[in-house]
Amino acid sequence: MEKLTISSLINILEEIVPNDASIAIADDKRFIDYYPSEYVDLNIRPGDEIDKETVTYKALTNQKKVSEFKDDRLFGMPYYGISVPLLSNGEPKGCITTILPHRQNYFPTEMLTIRTTDRWTPVRFSEVIVLEALQRRTKVQTINKAGNHRYNLTKLEFMLPSDIFIRCHRSYIVNINHIVEIHPDSHSTFMLIMKNDIRVPVSQTYARNLRRLLHF
Repeated sequence: MEKLTISSLINILEEIVPNDASIAIADDKRFIDYYPSEYVDLNIRPGDEIDKETVTYKALTNQKKVSEFKDDRLFGMPYYGISVPLLSNGEPKGCITTILPHRQNYFPTEMLTIRTTDRWTPVRFSEVIVLEALQRRTKVQTINKAGNHRYNLTKLEFMLPSDIFIRCHRSYIVNINHIVEIHPDSHSTFMLIMKNDIRVPVSQTYARNLRRLLHF
């Protein structure tokens, strides 16, 4: 893609995308331009290869628009990405990705409503101990009860406040206020002992982030 074409495209995008969004431009193999916002910056540099875990890669591979919530494993912060491939004669030639920040105002009442056997029950964030992936939904364990939430774990990670809830495993998010002890486990990982004697594993992928957030 020519520089003039990219500049013209960016001028158009800046008029239609939110001010808090970053924009990444890629060819079929690498990022070639990046316009960060002050609200979300993935520190992408022109020339960086496109990682297989990004929405950009998926859009190029699937040759269609891809929208996903992404956790903080790849870029150090969660975000919502929307990627649209640029096709020529049926072949992907490039991709435009809009990157939106992690927002913490989806639950202004600080309540999470869970489904129990025959009813819905609102529970306060402070009562939630652990969230566990359960097929396409999420199992929520609170101080007094357990239930399910209709959103999956990745979507809830994006929506819940990150100063309270920490992803510690691909299948678990925990409320840091309910961690009682942290035990060392094999291969530089940990086991969290939560209130109510719930035990939650910390995978190697998330161990470093847990140490950073809890300062140990």
